[in-house]
Amino acid sequence: MVRLTALLGLLMLPSAIAAQTVAQRIGATTDGRVRLSFAARHGVCGSGEHSITITSDDERGEWEGDCRPGPVRVSLRMHGGRVTEAHTYVGGRWRPSTEAVTDLGTVSAVAAADELLALAERADGDAEELVTAATLADSAVVWPGLLRLARRPDLPLETRKQAVFWLGQAAGEAATRGLDSLTTDEHGELEVRKQAVFALSQRPDNEGVPALIHIARSSPSGELRKTALFWLGQSEDPRALALFEEILR
Repeated sequence: MVRLTALLGLLMLPSAIAAQTVAQRIGATTDGRVRLSFAARHGVCGSGEHSITITSDDERGEWEGDCRPGPVRVSLRMHGGRVTEAHTYVGGRWRPSTEAVTDLGTVSAVAAADELLALAERADGDAEELVTAATLADSAVVWPGLLRLARRPDLPLETRKQAVFWLGQAAGEAATRGLDSLTTDEHGELEVRKQAVFALSQRPDNEGVPALIHIARSSPSGELRKTALFWLGQSEDPRALALFEEILR
């Protein structure tokens, strides 16, 4: 009976581990190194250690690069249940480690992105690396989490600026609305708000131009108005030229 119970326990172990969430599996290692891998979103590839590229499709369809399209691989150093060190790679393979490592294998990209952003909120180091890794995950909607990070005044400035940068790269009108709200937050730090202005200028198809025009016209901050006007000048958008004419007249 004892042997049978032990055997049943061994048979149930893999399914019990599979039932755990990514957060639970990472949280189980309070001290030590954790590795995980997940699918990269379209256009993300790696061409060497620490070399990550986000590409766009060749419209003519006549060229294909040598960059390897995933997976994303993240290595975390945990201490006291918090991340103290993080490294992100795309493609390649893990080398054998001389220390004990908990390798979670390939996990859900969406779940990984959610947990990486959650870890970034309480990390003791490399929070920016966690934010970047989360944005590379396939099919993950990261902009709400990025916006949450950007609005946390208790987080380090660099963490918030990194969140704003990737928020600016996130696709969709919703991300632009979020950036617009950051620039108009009079209680926010000026550097974070200026980063949001820059991020608006990087939106595809000049979709951030209306928000930039609004900032240039009505922001109480002279620094933000000046920054918005600078990036409008880089846009070559007819609406920006109309604003310049209006101001100069």
